[in-house]
Amino acid sequence: MAKDYKSMIKDISAYTAELKKEVPDAMQGFYALAQNASKAGALDEKTKELIAMAIGVTQRCDGCIGFHAKACKNLGVTREELAEVMAMCVYMGGGPALMYAADALRAYDQFSE
Repeated sequence: MAKDYKSMIKDISAYTAELKKEVPDAMQGFYALAQNASKAGALDEKTKELIAMAIGVTQRCDGCIGFHAKACKNLGVTREELAEVMAMCVYMGGGPALMYAADALRAYDQFSE
């Protein structure tokens, strides 16, 4: 069965909102870190999102793939650019990375619909 990344990140978002209610300081810290690490500096936001996607793939994190596929699409990453980054993931991570690289393209395509 194919993974539905749109539904997946919707569900994860609902539960991270619950965590935000339970542990607001910790979640605020996480979101501040994410926002500051992601903003443009020596590297632009698009490059940083591609790096985040690569880490999500090599760490085999479906939620990360979903969120970063959506962000990549919103930042103008092309499917070809994503595919090249996925090739590097496969090179560095072997067969397991290939399985999640395919999922990253699936997620990107779902957010392109």
